[in-house]
Amino acid sequence: MFTIEHDFDATVITLIDEAEPNTRPLNEDVVILNFEDRVVLEQMSEDGDEVVRISLTMHQLTELRLALNLPEGNYRLEPGKG
Repeated sequence: MFTIEHDFDATVITLIDEAEPNTRPLNEDVVILNFEDRVVLEQMSEDGDEVVRISLTMHQLTELRLALNLPEGNYRLEPGKG
């Protein structure tokens, strides 16, 4: 399940982990903040005492999207492509 909210300066997507009862432990929700120039992923730490954040530039996000469909190797995007 996921939710989408539009705030003043960002779109906020929350990914909610779901599973059949007693099949596996659930993970903390993942909150994705989509700004004009970056994407920030947030999730509570396993001990629940802090929020862990990862920030990706739009270029890094493009590289991640492409990397999910490429075989093992080294790659560099040419400017203006992707």
